[in-house]
Amino acid sequence: MSDLAVAVCQFRPSASRADNRARVAEFTAKAAAGGARLIVFPEYTSYFVEPMDATFAENSETIEGEFVAALQDAASAHDVTIIAGLVESAGERVRNALVAVDATGLRAVYRKQHLYDAFGQTESDWIEAGELDEPQTLDIDGLRIAMMTCYDLRFPEVARRLVDAGADVIVVPAEWVRGPLKEHHWTTLLAARAIENTTYVVAADHPTPIGVGHSQIIDPQGVVIAGVGTAEGIAVAELSTAAIAKVRETNPVLELRRYRVVPR
Repeated sequence: MSDLAVAVCQFRPSASRADNRARVAEFTAKAAAGGARLIVFPEYTSYFVEPMDATFAENSETIEGEFVAALQDAASAHDVTIIAGLVESAGERVRNALVAVDATGLRAVYRKQHLYDAFGQTESDWIEAGELDEPQTLDIDGLRIAMMTCYDLRFPEVARRLVDAGADVIVVPAEWVRGPLKEHHWTTLLAARAIENTTYVVAADHPTPIGVGHSQIIDPQGVVIAGVGTAEGIAVAELSTAAIAKVRETNPVLELRRYRVVPR
């Protein structure tokens, strides 16, 4: 059986890409000092302004750009893996990407599949949706990690595909915009994805006033085992394959499934 210490870093990315890189390095050092081996940052960590505008394309980067290089430097300095949101170059528009990086370089990429065209927002004005590719995963200390982004959380089939790919831990970087009942939706859906898949869910959000905050680490029974409130902060928790096995022994929900997810 294996254990993995994970941190969620709730912070407020800005329009300064250099400042965002510096803050990631700062948070990484603090989380690593707390024992974390996997450190998770929010969606749009590399660049963010509200409302979204043409500056996203102007400040986008390739996978080979400064942001991923800075993540690799921080990961190497502290012997950790970092997952963070990248505004990735994609022609006239951009992709809302997540990158997993360690000392060796890029380990996995995820591009947001469901864009936030809801609650009065139209993310698709600026963002190009990711392809429905086979999930990319990475193994850290005996646990398999997979990723989804923010609004993807409302579509349970996204998480199910990740679990079908062997994920023990679903990482959810987000910029979960505030609004009526939005905090309730966030916490409910995070718990639901954990419970229905008997997996850990690790979610990092932006703090208030734009995000709802409440970054959380949730166990396979849907219990929050570590979290942050509405301000910036870090939470660390230990994940265990033994805990997953124990839950699945009494609730073999994955074995009892009679449907499979087929991307359209």
